[in-house]
Amino acid sequence: MKLHAFALPVLLFALGANAAPIIDPVEWINPLMGTASKPELSNGNTYPTIALPWGMNFWTPQTGKMGNGWAYTYDADKIRGFKQTHQPSPWMNDYGQFAIMPVTGKPRFTQDDRASWFSHKAEVAKPYYYSVYLADADVTTEIAPTERAAQFRFTWPKTDDAYVVVDAYDKGSYIKLLPEQRKIVGYSTRYARGPLPKNFKNYFVIYFDKPFTSAQIWSGDKLVEGVTELASNHSGAIVGFKTSKGEKIGMRVASSFISEAQAELNLQRELANDSFDTTAQKGKDVWNKTLSRISVEGGSEEQTRTFYSSLYRMLFFPNKLYEIDAQNQIVHWSPYNGQILPGYMYAGTGFWDTFRALYPFLNLMYPSVNREMQAGLVNDYKEGGWLPEWSSPGLANVMIGNNSASVVAEAYLKGLRGYDIETLWQALKHGADNEGPMDAVGRKGVKYYNELGYVPYDVKINENAARTLEYAYDDFAIWQLGKALGKPESEIAIYKQRAMNYKNLFDPETGLMRGKNQDGKFQSPFNPFKWGDAFTEGNSWHYTWSVFQDVHGLMQLMGGRDAFVNKLDQVFTLPPTFDESYYGEVIHEIREMQIANMGQYAHGNQPIQHMIYLYGYAGAPWKTQYWARETMNRLYRPTPDGYCGDEDNGQTSAWYVFSALGFYPVTPAVPQYVLGAPLFKKATLTLENGKQIVINAPANSDQRRYINTLKVNGKPYQHNWLDHAALTQGAVLDFDMRAQPNRQRGSAPDDAPYSLSTK
Repeated sequence: MKLHAFALPVLLFALGANAAPIIDPVEWINPLMGTASKPELSNGNTYPTIALPWGMNFWTPQTGKMGNGWAYTYDADKIRGFKQTHQPSPWMNDYGQFAIMPVTGKPRFTQDDRASWFSHKAEVAKPYYYSVYLADADVTTEIAPTERAAQFRFTWPKTDDAYVVVDAYDKGSYIKLLPEQRKIVGYSTRYARGPLPKNFKNYFVIYFDKPFTSAQIWSGDKLVEGVTELASNHSGAIVGFKTSKGEKIGMRVASSFISEAQAELNLQRELANDSFDTTAQKGKDVWNKTLSRISVEGGSEEQTRTFYSSLYRMLFFPNKLYEIDAQNQIVHWSPYNGQILPGYMYAGTGFWDTFRALYPFLNLMYPSVNREMQAGLVNDYKEGGWLPEWSSPGLANVMIGNNSASVVAEAYLKGLRGYDIETLWQALKHGADNEGPMDAVGRKGVKYYNELGYVPYDVKINENAARTLEYAYDDFAIWQLGKALGKPESEIAIYKQRAMNYKNLFDPETGLMRGKNQDGKFQSPFNPFKWGDAFTEGNSWHYTWSVFQDVHGLMQLMGGRDAFVNKLDQVFTLPPTFDESYYGEVIHEIREMQIANMGQYAHGNQPIQHMIYLYGYAGAPWKTQYWARETMNRLYRPTPDGYCGDEDNGQTSAWYVFSALGFYPVTPAVPQYVLGAPLFKKATLTLENGKQIVINAPANSDQRRYINTLKVNGKPYQHNWLDHAALTQGAVLDFDMRAQPNRQRGSAPDDAPYSLSTK
């Protein structure tokens, strides 16, 4: 087949290292990174997302069967359709999806009958453009997306029997043919997580640029004769064409959660009269503008591709749930009450994952986007009565913690304004002081936590130690926000007090966190390698470090700086022993730790991802520098198996991007970043205020990974942290990199980052 212009190879790849600023960063992205995954072993659990940053709708080729969260897997042989998707992860699955698929010969429309063999050799995947040759149909399909719409282009063989299938999916759908307008409309109500929300419909409109020679409705696996519209469990349409060899037929599609009329408006507004190529070029321009906020130089091809592929993954979730009506007002369908209401709304993220580094990245590089997200959280609370801890798109009962506190507090503490922070303050207090209507909203076990200072092990509340540790950090975040808002001590002192609750679970005998019974005795027997039970998707060796707010206090419990460093070292020197009995099987997160050959360090899941940066609190920052580079080198590749576990809505990617820049937000609710060491010889961050952060490390290499000296704005700098406010005023960081660690730099107690017990 003839490759589309947007598929031309990037000649820079052949040059090895990128020795000059990247001018076309979108071309360094591999959207297939992480797609070689399955439920038993995640190498990312991603799909090639063909979309614009934070768009309302994404598109992906679909290799999995209808309803399978693993929508696209790299080792699959067949494509069943091209799906509009809103899926944040396979574990959360999708909602409002529908699919498009070209076929030739017989009018085949079921997912198995219409499936076609394909090869990655005849596939081009870019964020703004996708193309694949479908061998059984002898058709090439191309896609170019906008935020709420897309253009398709099908290149056909000579045939009287060319068809396009529209599949509105099962679990309740509607389809209508309007042949005189070359148009199909419909809606999908498919919804994976929890009960169907009120008035949930993803309305779609589809136009073709060629008249139909035939048009039929189908339901399930049967054609339905004599009707032009149908509402059923599983509705679809199939329209026919007569084509010449090489003929291209264009298709324009848009959708809306509000109405068919709004879907039509979205289509007219976002596609207008643009050609397919214009839509693709506009998408490319949006991506390059968004990605170019960070320019990296002097890395290898693999490092550069990994960096921009990871950055790409960070720019999708949470995604827009709002639309712009005919009066150019921002409106949204509410997943909480089914009404169409004014204002912003976003969906599709779990704060348990993303509070750690994804939201800190937004606050640094894209604060105007997070400002919209914060305004959306105001509406979440007003309409749903709670802040979501996992939204997909409403309140999902999955994961633990009350980490909306961190997401809300951090944004304000790092300077975001222009939204109703007082309502969010009330929302944080409400979430902290109450159990929710489901386990994952508010605080499960809050009565025990407030009275005892921990959630007990023996009161039938699962993952109790993990809850305690996360609640304590969340209380710290609330206290920080309350101080910044000028709230009285009588209102906020309790949150500072509870921020120290982590101490209640520290077991001096093992030097680890341990579940504790209601009577004050530690649970027994205790196996620190047991996953789950008192912890969440990890064991005590992973969760012991979840004292983001007071690392110094944890250090003192362990016996001081040397003992703390030794304990950190043990994470890497212990064998990858595990006890999976709580789950009754080896869950994929366990397997990913086991095969990584990094001891108990389970980077493929979130609880321990910050742990490498804790050496800087104990005067051994050179060990952070070593292990951060080792983790980047060993566990990330710009390939289908390029992650070491679930990518998780940008979080695992955000760890890489921050680490490659040389610093990481260990405590998001503190406006500091803990130093690691940069990966590239140079990186330039252009902030929204026009200021730049320039990171220079000209001697950097895989051998020269240690910081000998650091100058900030020309002045020697010894601390193991960087100040957020100072960076946002513009800064030049000059790193002198050496092959041997400088064990004196950053070794003084005063060089340590913030800890609550030392302030």
